[in-house]
Amino acid sequence: MNITRYARIENSPRPREIVLLKAFPCQWGRCSFCDYIHDNSADESEMNSTNAGVLRQVTGDLKALQVINSGSCFEIPAASLQLIKETVQRCQVQQLYFEAHWSYRHRLDEMRRFFGLPIIFITGVETFDDHFRNQVLKKGMIYRDIAEIRQYFASVCLMIGMQGQTREMISNDVKIAIENFDYVTINLFVDNSTGIKADLELQAWFKCEFAWLQQHEKVDILFENTDFGVGAAIQS
Repeated sequence: MNITRYARIENSPRPREIVLLKAFPCQWGRCSFCDYIHDNSADESEMNSTNAGVLRQVTGDLKALQVINSGSCFEIPAASLQLIKETVQRCQVQQLYFEAHWSYRHRLDEMRRFFGLPIIFITGVETFDDHFRNQVLKKGMIYRDIAEIRQYFASVCLMIGMQGQTREMISNDVKIAIENFDYVTINLFVDNSTGIKADLELQAWFKCEFAWLQQHEKVDILFENTDFGVGAAIQS
């Protein structure tokens, strides 16, 4: 599979470079809608070699860097984390974006101490509907209230347009995300190799009803999984 691992996100309220790195298998690894874990590896040498090549493309001219992998930032090999740190210092990056599963919420300060600069942590909530998130999507994310999420994460990802979702659910998700978080990534679900399927009628409604989100200062919308410029088309 031909995977693009470096891109620039310039048509966003938050311009930044983005890299897709290889990492160890996702610790959670049970999300029913996700087959991104196929990019994970157990070959640490190969991962570090790949990641070094990707990080050499970073210029720092946007002063911000988003690092993603098929899981959480804590699954990136230690040598690759050191390479990120060296890249950040060399390119004078001032803002980092990392992704982490809810189960890592108590460890986020480890990354802050290691890198020594501001980090916006992003977590994939997918939906604030507890039953759909945990019983259908198998996210393993249980929290007391929205304030508890915000205590750890300034940014969330939503997944839109899956069979079983409703218009009311999506409207509520968007409202909660916009009102409570600094930055929101909205992903329209694309059919993949899992049993979860897209609801194209629901997605068409969302594109019409929420067209205004494309100009919202907090929001990035991915109509395709490769809209950030990294990754590869999902093979269903």
